[in-house]
Amino acid sequence: MKKLIILILIALVSSCTSTQLTDSWKNPDIETYAPSKVLVVGLTSNIEAKQKFETKLKEEFLMRGTDAYTSFEVFPKSFKTEKLTTNELDSLEQQLSQDGFDTIIFSKVVGSEDKIAYTKNFDVYDETFIKFKEDYLRYQDSFYNPEYYEEYTVYHAETSVFCICPTKDSGLLWKGSINIVDPQSIDKTVNDYINLIIETLEVEQLINPIALSTKKETS
Repeated sequence: MKKLIILILIALVSSCTSTQLTDSWKNPDIETYAPSKVLVVGLTSNIEAKQKFETKLKEEFLMRGTDAYTSFEVFPKSFKTEKLTTNELDSLEQQLSQDGFDTIIFSKVVGSEDKIAYTKNFDVYDETFIKFKEDYLRYQDSFYNPEYYEEYTVYHAETSVFCICPTKDSGLLWKGSINIVDPQSIDKTVNDYINLIIETLEVEQLINPIALSTKKETS
């Protein structure tokens, strides 16, 4: 029931954006969580989108009083152009822990699919007295006339929050599946995506709201 309520709340937030939360999982052993030093990692071949995403999400954590860094600031330059081995990732995680990081937020695109939306609504017609010829004629345009449909792409993305805390069990804290529908602008898509992530993590009590963080700093 709690998960259903959370999904409904997030759906209301994302209803007017290009991003849609399709699934949200939170570690049942974690009630609340307050990261102290976060590494933001976006995995994509689009360097412009990666940099804007990581920078924007980093700023959201800084506004909440949480120390945060992008992968551009932390990873060696070779990591940006070469695939990593298991040993390299183990060494990286150990180094991050030694440097005081306790949280990694990892976002990536896991797939995509092409969609077709029909632009004309035929429900207004009275079906009671329809004949074959009339039915065929009115629907055939939806297949042969490009004005009757729109083609667009939906990208399936995932964002995961990992704890690498030295004093706690490391592992997955939260994972969200997000659809990015027909993205037209990198800036708008990044803003919509990050707003959705932040709203969800606040609802799940995995980060502090800005007001609470500000109150702590001024008290």
